Amino acid sequence: MLPEKLLEVLKHEGVVAIATQSPNEPHLVNTWNSYVQISDDGRVLIPAGGMKETEANLAKDKQVVMTLGSREVAGKNGPGAGFLIKGAGAFVTTGADFAKVKNKFQWARAALAVTVASATQTL
Repeated sequence: MLPEKLLEVLKHEGVVAIATQSPNEPHLVNTWNSYVQISDDGRVLIPAGGMKETEANLAKDKQVVMTLGSREVAGKNGPGAGFLIKGAGAFVTTGADFAKVKNKFQWARAALAVTVASATQTL
């Protein structure tokens, strides 16, 4: 189960950073909090319009690390809360996860589905 504070953060706009491992270095892409949805079983779902390198990286190494936050939510030491999420990612183009994403974001070619192993509040 994802922490309630994380779910509160997702109700406010902020930048999400998604890191995967390419052959020589980490690879980063960004999206917005408002693009993130949570599946019924707690997976993080993100629409992908591009993210081709991210997809290629996850085909070789499923590990994904994400950060997200918002200044609008009280954090550990004042305004602003942020989280570090670690898990396993996969791109899906069929099924319920893809349908949920595609329904909200018609431009999505796929959904990045992240099974969360840990979600740690950092701010």
